[in-house]
Amino acid sequence: MQKTEDKIVLKDYNPNQLMFLPPSLEELLPPNHPARTVSTIMDRINIQPVLEQYHSLGASSYHPRMLLKVLVYGYLENCFSSRKLEKAVRENIAFMWLSGMQRPDHNTINRFRGERLKEVIRKIFSRVVLMLHEEELLDIKEIYTDGTKIEANANRYTFVWGRAIKKSREKIGKQLQELWDYAAEVSNGELGSEPGEFTNPSSEKVRETVERINTALEGKQVDKKVKQKLSYAKKNWPGKLEEYAQKEEVLGERNSYSKTDQDATFMRMKEDHMNNGQPKPAYNLQLSTSRQFVVNYTLHQKPTDTTTLKPHMEEYSRLYGHYPENITADAGYGSEENYAYLEENGVEAFVKYNYFHKEQRESKSNRKTYGLLDNLYYDRQNDRYICPMGQLMDRSGTSTGKTSTGFVQHYTHYRAKNCGSCPLAGSCKKGKQHKEIRVNRRLAGYKATAREKLTSETGKEKRKQERKKGNSGPRMSSRSLATSNTTEGRNALP
Repeated sequence: MQKTEDKIVLKDYNPNQLMFLPPSLEELLPPNHPARTVSTIMDRINIQPVLEQYHSLGASSYHPRMLLKVLVYGYLENCFSSRKLEKAVRENIAFMWLSGMQRPDHNTINRFRGERLKEVIRKIFSRVVLMLHEEELLDIKEIYTDGTKIEANANRYTFVWGRAIKKSREKIGKQLQELWDYAAEVSNGELGSEPGEFTNPSSEKVRETVERINTALEGKQVDKKVKQKLSYAKKNWPGKLEEYAQKEEVLGERNSYSKTDQDATFMRMKEDHMNNGQPKPAYNLQLSTSRQFVVNYTLHQKPTDTTTLKPHMEEYSRLYGHYPENITADAGYGSEENYAYLEENGVEAFVKYNYFHKEQRESKSNRKTYGLLDNLYYDRQNDRYICPMGQLMDRSGTSTGKTSTGFVQHYTHYRAKNCGSCPLAGSCKKGKQHKEIRVNRRLAGYKATAREKLTSETGKEKRKQERKKGNSGPRMSSRSLATSNTTEGRNALP
């Protein structure tokens, strides 16, 4: 037999029932709700930099403190769209409580985020961090730094490559040289002197050269294919070179960019949905944390972490007026330039270098890689190395190198004299030449200092904290960070 409502005990339900004393939003929001935390923090910080973005004339504006609360809590809830925030302040109890029942529309929210906060968002961020520092929830003097690639909200398959532009320029220059040589041979000297090299021609030079070639070949018997190429060159090459110049201006020091987001550079991502290692338009986000709170953030167009540390630390100095006392970072930052920079600014570096973990594994297992520089004995008195088989490696010269950032490195070369009969030659060197090594004395000193610090009790504890940070540190969803590249979310970080 089927049960009916009148035979079941049900609570009274009437959505149209009026209330004599309707509940307030204060009653509906739990005491420990995150919205209350956001409100408390935003009430404590000084928002004078935001107020300075407003004019005294015109109609009244929504209070920036209220809009800040709505934005921050929205980001906390992974709500980044201004239209979704507009809907939330009308329907979501927490947002309604934060906004005091005021209802800013999506245009107001977006203008506030994109115009009012654009120049002052970092100041607001730093003041929140300093407040947490005063509460001893974090320590801005001791930071852990790492980076991650964030895929841009852009087309993955429309790109511009710097190498392709260079190759196309060289191709045009080579074909122009061939046309000039042909014209010089056919015109019997009427062409005149050659206007310099054609390795990197400008659009003006191409126009002038093609015009001179056409004038010299006028009335001469010219191969049909040459005529076609001259016609094509006159019509297309100057425009192509101007296009290449514009693209190179956008590229700057990069090697690629996305056509649909010109700020994004193509990088290899850990998340590879096609499993083919194909680069994707992305940004290199650098974060410094303390006790799992983000204390500094910078966004970079270069894919390698090595070149991002200096601008990242400069931003830290601008935010807080000083550098941290110490920094812990992985081997991606362990370059001579970075070690020197940290030393110059009085920052104690617990920064790993390449082969650090390999050295630690070998020291525990008593197994050594013979070709590794650190496994060769150095005779300081005679300035030479001695290999595990007793072979002397005397100094053979010096050289210098320059990094992509312009940092100059100095090297000393050492070469063995007889490796032909050595039983370890196969695992020690490549090729048939005698073993030769290139030593950077300054970098070797920095590595020795880093090794000493990282293997100390303090260093071991910091390495443990770094591993914990990697497993449970601050996380942001790929969607939330991709939103920072859209019109609505361009200024959404932090």
